[in-house]
Parts: sequence; C-alpha cells; structure tokens
Amino acid sequence: MKKVIYTDKAPKPIGPYSQAVCIDGWLFISGQIPLDPSTGNIITSSFEKQVERVLESLKAIVEYAGGSVSSIVKTTIFLRDISMLPVFNEVYSKYFKEEPPARSVVEVKNLPRNTDIMIEAVAKINKCP
Repeated sequence: MKKVIYTDKAPKPIGPYSQAVCIDGWLFISGQIPLDPSTGNIITSSFEKQVERVLESLKAIVEYAGGSVSSIVKTTIFLRDISMLPVFNEVYSKYFKEEPPARSVVEVKNLPRNTDIMIEAVAKINKCP
C-alpha cells in the first residue's frame, strides 16, 4: 500500500507532488532544493549552505519515515554548474561517511526557483509508517 510522507522539518512541496512516497519499505524522496522549511525562502548564502539545507531536508524526510541517512541507497544530484562538484562532495561526504549510496550527478541548465542544486533519493526502510 502506498503511503505519502510529509514532515514540517522539510520544505512544503512547491507543486503537485509529495515530499516522499513509501511502498513496501521503499522510500522515494522527491527532488529537494535549498528551501528553508520554516520560511519557504531559498537559501542564498554559500553553495555549501545550500547543499547542507538540501541534505538536511533529505535527512528529515527519511528520519520521519523511520530510517536514517544510512538507509539511503541511491541519490541523484542535479547541479547547475558541474564545476561545483568538488565543493558538493566535501559537504556530501559529511553526511555519508561510510558506505555511501549509489549516486548520479547531472549538470542541468535550470532548476526550480532558479536554484543551483536539487537532490532526489531512494531509501530502504524497515516498513512504511
């Protein structure tokens, strides 16, 4: 049975989609951009802070569903500027210290709300909440 996941510790969806959907212990997390969940504003400070905000949103969603960042098995990263990959990797490695998930990184021309980064993820949790 499909279960829609929503937590106020991550940004509200900005379109007709769910933060995440869980089915049979698989958690599919929608693309997260650097939105502050308390204000709905885009984080405009450093690229590092934008990456942290997106990863904190992913973490909040997976934890709400009963998992942890180590439950994440696949991420897809969308960057407007692939030259920022070394900076991204530095922040990302703080969240995935051991056994990081499979990953794809794609450079894109534009992202929602003209942001520089978006990440989507898939996690395996014990059971859907």
